[in-house]
Amino acid sequence: MTRLDSIRAAEAKLLLPTYERNPILFVSGEGVHLIDERGDRYLDLLSGIGVNALGYRHPAIEEALLRQGRAIIHTSNLYYHEGQAELALRLTERTGLQRAFFANTGTEAWEGAMKLARAHAGLLRSEGKQIGTKFLALEQSFHGRTFGSVSTTHKAKYREPFGPVVPGVEFVRFNDVADLRAKFTDEVCAILVEAIQGEGGIRPLSKEFLLEARSLASSTGALLVIDEIQAGLGRTGKWCAYQHYGIQPDITTLAKPLAGGIPLGAVLCTEEVSRAIHPGMHGTTFGGGPLACAVAIAVIDTIDRDHLLENATQVGAYFLAGLHSLAERHEAIIDVRGMGLMLAAELDSADLAKHVVGEMLKRHILINCTSDTVLRFLPPYVLTPAHVDTAIAALDEILMAHSAAAHGALAGGETNHG
Repeated sequence: MTRLDSIRAAEAKLLLPTYERNPILFVSGEGVHLIDERGDRYLDLLSGIGVNALGYRHPAIEEALLRQGRAIIHTSNLYYHEGQAELALRLTERTGLQRAFFANTGTEAWEGAMKLARAHAGLLRSEGKQIGTKFLALEQSFHGRTFGSVSTTHKAKYREPFGPVVPGVEFVRFNDVADLRAKFTDEVCAILVEAIQGEGGIRPLSKEFLLEARSLASSTGALLVIDEIQAGLGRTGKWCAYQHYGIQPDITTLAKPLAGGIPLGAVLCTEEVSRAIHPGMHGTTFGGGPLACAVAIAVIDTIDRDHLLENATQVGAYFLAGLHSLAERHEAIIDVRGMGLMLAAELDSADLAKHVVGEMLKRHILINCTSDTVLRFLPPYVLTPAHVDTAIAALDEILMAHSAAAHGALAGGETNHG
């Protein structure tokens, strides 16, 4: 029995069956590649679902882990340590917001954002303003797996097995400004959006829709809350995807790439919103610990020092052009979209998307599909044009073979019919 076989057998016996894993055992990584137990290298265009922004074995992360691990890994939030204010300064300077709260994960950050929105609405009511407790979220949204997060996540498969979920959420049709206007009232305490929907299929909001959301929220004192867990911290070529739109939210959430693989999430908000929170209302045991903060500081400083926002923009544009070129040659690609290194190619069938992911894996290239038909690319920010060329060539080969097989089957069927 191989090591992989042994681990698979143990997991089948001991773990809850929450994931359908691919039969690969990764043991190390380097740069943009993962390495399996046999020493085979895989080009990682998923980066742990958008987490490993600097790739693998980056010296800045290794040095931060070693330095902080020798000092202090955890101390209660009842006491001070050096990292939280330093990290908060970096994040507020880059997002235009003023206050930070650190959590463990993206879904916990989103829970914090929802609680903060409800608390702010309560504060406004205590000051005589008419405002309710309702949330408007978007169709095709995904915000996480906890009860509040899943309540604002649109797809029924995430919500219905756990119902009843948290009440007070209504969904707006994606990019439908008229539907947003019709559903917005003074009962709404917050509009909840992703500037670019991640699990929903790498779907950017239109500028018209996001500007209207900002205007409507401001008109009543409701909050605009933007989930940047997948799109934020440089993936689109800016620190936050909403910065492409020229608007400012009242609250945003960050997580996936924030600490380079160490669990860490963040809620950032305006000074006005922060009035709603006082000691004892919210908290976390592990969020914002010394180790995670030290690594996050190293990640942000490396993105700046190595000009990785510019690299995400430039290599992302090169990647997007390559996908558009594929779409011109293969009618199975019905759309190409995204920003920076958050990209997608939508195919005309779920079966084909699953097939392409499997064939890319055989060629030692890691991608996945989301929303059934969408090939999703979330590579490390250190990706180069040469890596893109490898991926585009593989996709071209796979789609050409699929097309040839489909035409062959069609021709054979016509011949047999005749």
